[in-house]
Amino acid sequence: MTEHVEQLEFQAETHQLLELMIHSVYSNKDTFLRELISNASDALDKLRLESFRDKDLHVDTADLHIELAVDKDNRILTVMDNGIGMSRAEVVDLIGTLAKSGTAELRKKLNDAKSEAAAEELIGQFGIGFYSTFMVADKVTLTTRKAGETEGTRWASEGQSTYTIETLDDAPQGTTVALHLKPADEDDHLFDYTLEWKLREIVKKYSDFIAWPVRMQVERTVTEGEGEDKTEKTILEEQTLNSMKALWTRPKSEVSDEEYKEFYKHVSHGWDDPLEIIPMKAEGTFEYQALLFIPSHAPFDLFTREHKRGVQLYVKRVFIMDNCEELMPEYLRFIKGVVDAQDLSLNVSREILQQDRQIQMIRKRLVRKVLSTVKDLQGAENQENYLTFWKEFGRVLKEGLLSDVDNRETILQVSSFASTNSDEELTTLAQYVERMKDGQDAIYYMTGETRQQVESSPHMEAFKAKGREVLILIDPVDEMWVGSVPEFDGKQFRSIAKGEVDLETEEEKKESEALREQLDKDFAEVLTWLGKALDESVKEVRLTNRLTTSPACLVGDVFDFTPMLERMYRASGQLVPETKRILELNPTHPLVTGLRDAYDTRKEDADAGRVPELTETAELLYGTAVLAEGGELKDPARFAQILTERLTRTL
Repeated sequence: MTEHVEQLEFQAETHQLLELMIHSVYSNKDTFLRELISNASDALDKLRLESFRDKDLHVDTADLHIELAVDKDNRILTVMDNGIGMSRAEVVDLIGTLAKSGTAELRKKLNDAKSEAAAEELIGQFGIGFYSTFMVADKVTLTTRKAGETEGTRWASEGQSTYTIETLDDAPQGTTVALHLKPADEDDHLFDYTLEWKLREIVKKYSDFIAWPVRMQVERTVTEGEGEDKTEKTILEEQTLNSMKALWTRPKSEVSDEEYKEFYKHVSHGWDDPLEIIPMKAEGTFEYQALLFIPSHAPFDLFTREHKRGVQLYVKRVFIMDNCEELMPEYLRFIKGVVDAQDLSLNVSREILQQDRQIQMIRKRLVRKVLSTVKDLQGAENQENYLTFWKEFGRVLKEGLLSDVDNRETILQVSSFASTNSDEELTTLAQYVERMKDGQDAIYYMTGETRQQVESSPHMEAFKAKGREVLILIDPVDEMWVGSVPEFDGKQFRSIAKGEVDLETEEEKKESEALREQLDKDFAEVLTWLGKALDESVKEVRLTNRLTTSPACLVGDVFDFTPMLERMYRASGQLVPETKRILELNPTHPLVTGLRDAYDTRKEDADAGRVPELTETAELLYGTAVLAEGGELKDPARFAQILTERLTRTL
């Protein structure tokens, strides 16, 4: 008997996704079974954990398992588990719709993918394993009952625009997924998934390490009697298809790369291969084993609030928690894997873990091990893997420069940056220091939104002329950490857009001392006038030696916020007082010398505000400095009007 039957429409983007699956976006269709077994394993883990936590939950956990069943006549493959199960609402949320953002982006990328491998990687990034069943099945039926509830739910779909969902009065605890298989088509890499040998092959390849038994009834021929009375008959025998050996408990020498790769896909719910495998074992005061992975691709939601971080926590091989945040800091949120502690209680909660000294010590060791692994990747033979790592996760890792003071030096050592030394190759800080000019005592950098913006900035002119290397920092996090990290290897970080620039040698200073004094004298009065004329916009006007071709630039004091940092804070809703900056002038530029001469000619009228064209020139000078650094004008209409009028007079 059933009740409350509904036919619902798929979310539009989910329907598009199903179309992609049905039309086989990639060839390795065997992986559908890996996804179903992995989901079943998670459900069994969660049931055992819930039975520890809730003593009033009356469930039988004596024989938790996964079962495969085949109906060859009707071509139905069924995957069953007696795990936690799902409520009706959870089925609609998790199966009927695709609750994650970015599905439209996934569809576009899948259509643009140049190869099946690229498509696989994208599917993994968006975590949609259940939908892979529609690659091999014309219809999928899911029957489930959540532990502790009396009613079950049946969900069914043929992968079209709708699905049905109904409430069942009677359903076994756990989840059963029945696949009505498509006809085999070897040309399309679609095999006959009713064959015992094929199912054995898939389980052995992808799910051998699952901690729960994966069972199947298999036909076996036995001989009875002897001599003339000897007969053969076929019987059904239940067999366990997987070894159930936890990979993290086995020595690395006994585990193949293929086994590690499949285990990584299991714990990460990804489809890519790991970039690096990190096995760990600690003995002594407190014991634990860990198996961590650095992915080869960043997930699409790495920078969203919805992204879940942390590794799986086990205690004596009993699953305790998914995404255990206490074991991995925010800046290493891309790390996947398992930690199996020996001395924790099975009843630990997140609140208890936050205070647990053993967890804190394990976390410290895991972080050090991950960072040392990244450092090893920097070696010449691993350079390609390191570059892949930095491309995918460098932005995230640099967040640790703000949050992890204990490991800040190591993070600086394993970080790479763009610089003016090369248009393509990145540099480490150690390499930068090694190339520093004689007498240089600081690591110069400039932040900005793009490399082109930074390289074309007027602030770069003197550094290019003097051959001084400058780090080009264009990630948003760079704006944050450079203000908090004082130095590397005894060399201070110094922004070329802040403070005064001193690139001259002692000998050059002596030679130019008389000239500087004369320039200061010649420009003293016009600088004072400019300071008053631009009082609302700048806090000081002064001469500079950092410019060679531009007339002016804007700089901040050493501890001022940069304009980009101010914009970031305001975008996040924080109130930040506007910082006035310093206008620096190039005393050799014709526009600047011309302005000085014009002021000297009509000094009294200019001071009295009776020479509007001079004031307008000052505004244009300031405006061009703002635009040259990629900034935004407060009153672009006025700037355009003044500029238009000036251009008109020249014609």
